[in-house]
Amino acid sequence: MTEPVPAHQHAHTHAPQAATVREERQPPREGIDEVAPGILRLQLPISLPGLGHVNCYAMEDARGLTLVDPGLPGPKTWKELQRLLRSGGFSAERVHSVVITHSHPDHFGQAGNFKRRAGAEVITHRSFRTFLDPEAEDQESADDMELDDRPVKAQIEALRGQPLADGPLNRTTPWGGERHMMPRSRRLRYWAMRKAAGKFVPAPSPTRRVEDADVLELGGRSWIAVHTPGHTIDHLCLYDPNDGVMISGDHVLPTITPHISGLGTTVDPLKDFFDSLDRMTTFADVRTVLPAHGLEFGDLAGRADAIKRHHHERLEKLRAASDELGQGTVHEYMQVLFQQRSWGPMAESETYAHLEHLRILGEADVDETGPLLRYSFT
Repeated sequence: MTEPVPAHQHAHTHAPQAATVREERQPPREGIDEVAPGILRLQLPISLPGLGHVNCYAMEDARGLTLVDPGLPGPKTWKELQRLLRSGGFSAERVHSVVITHSHPDHFGQAGNFKRRAGAEVITHRSFRTFLDPEAEDQESADDMELDDRPVKAQIEALRGQPLADGPLNRTTPWGGERHMMPRSRRLRYWAMRKAAGKFVPAPSPTRRVEDADVLELGGRSWIAVHTPGHTIDHLCLYDPNDGVMISGDHVLPTITPHISGLGTTVDPLKDFFDSLDRMTTFADVRTVLPAHGLEFGDLAGRADAIKRHHHERLEKLRAASDELGQGTVHEYMQVLFQQRSWGPMAESETYAHLEHLRILGEADVDETGPLLRYSFT
């Protein structure tokens, strides 16, 4: 779930794009662009809510290449990534390190392939876990993976007509009501993907887990790991103090804000997100921000403040809606926060995160006596 937020001026000049389509939703650009000294951007196609591409960044050093966020799993992305690398004079075998900013499939997808085929190191935050782990915190993007591997499809066919065990996508939501049940064919695909992990589908098992403030020598420069939980618990940004570059992943995007899930493993993911946004205002020397979607831009602090204001406006909408709703369900408050085209499980999850944030602050009460949680404001 992504929502528009007013954008700031980009740091570089680009060819004009359609004014009606936000840049994160644009299809991938052809070729490779140098977006900062020694940093190349390869845009890979994806089809996820509100997104048309994911940025994979490449940096060369004496050992070979480091990639950041190598796209979705599946043979289509693998072929496209190899094609783009070849167009820049590189080969997949030269990739010695892959950095994954966080545990969503459009970011970790090809890491396992590079580990298996090139012996690449896979670098993540310490708390990184993918949806292949049954205890992973946020499963809402898991079903959008491309799956073309024949052995996995054979497993799906063999499973048709058999009962499915409960998994993360089948759990009852903490706010009650009917659980979101995706079509059985899609649940089978998800189940088979987990069963095939490590056998038919290379799983992105990290070889190096980093902590906040760790230093990584990649691409001929020193990067500082910046832990930015909120969108996910394991979200990682990379900061280069020498050249003033921040690789921001999904944490700070040019014109939209990432989904903040109420289904995470932390008590108040929205507060985590606010705190992580506040950290962005302390990097005064950052001149170039490289997001996971959209184009590079320059005003990191201003963009972080704009995203935070957007969420505070949402909180104010909830406060105002309480006068009319009284004790309202998460679904009812969701209809206030989101346009109808966005209604659904992800919108409910984000609404729940906002309501829980206000409850923890002492501004809202929750009635747990019925089948649905009902929130009212003090």
